[in-house]
Amino acid sequence: MATPLDRANVDTDQIVPKQFLKLVQRTGFGKFLFYDWRFEPDGSPKKDFVLNDERYSASHILLAGDNFGCGSSREHAAWALKDYGFDVIIAPSFADIFYNNCFKNGILPISVDRAMIDDLMRTNLPIEVDLQNQTIKYDGKSISFDIDPSRKKTLLEGLDDIAVTLQHEEKISAFEKAHHL
Repeated sequence: MATPLDRANVDTDQIVPKQFLKLVQRTGFGKFLFYDWRFEPDGSPKKDFVLNDERYSASHILLAGDNFGCGSSREHAAWALKDYGFDVIIAPSFADIFYNNCFKNGILPISVDRAMIDDLMRTNLPIEVDLQNQTIKYDGKSISFDIDPSRKKTLLEGLDDIAVTLQHEEKISAFEKAHHL
C-alpha cells in the first residue's frame, strides 16, 4: 500500500530538517525523514502522522501533493526518502532540483494530475509501479506515465552519474591519449 502524504508545497526543510545534515554519507538520514512532523518535542511519535501508521510501514511508494520537494536544493532530502525505503514518489508536480536529485539517488518521481493523486490517495488497495512498462496499476486500472528514456535506463540498471560516465571509459581514455591529457 502506498503512503499518502496529502500536503502541497512540502519543502526539503521538512523532508529532512537542517539540524540533521551533519552526516557525511548518504545513509542514515531515513530516521530523520519528516522529523518535525513525525515526532513530538520529547522524541515520541505523533500518533496522527502517516509515517507513524503501521499500515504503511512496508510502503515503498509515497503519494504527495503539488510542488513536492520545493525549498532549498539539499540532496539530503532524496537521501532521507531513499534511506527510509521510498523508491517511488507520485505527485502532481515536483520542484526541479529535487526532481533531478531523485533520479540521481535511485528514486522514481512520477508526475500525474491532481485527480489521479486524489484517486490514488483514496484507495486502500496495493499500488504497483512498473517502470519497464511505465504504468501505475491499482484497483484494476492501469495508467501510463512518461519518463525520459535515459533516466529510465539509469534507474532500471541502477546506475549513478559516475557509472554512466564509466560506460564511456574507452572513449574518454582514447580522447585523453589523443590530446595528451
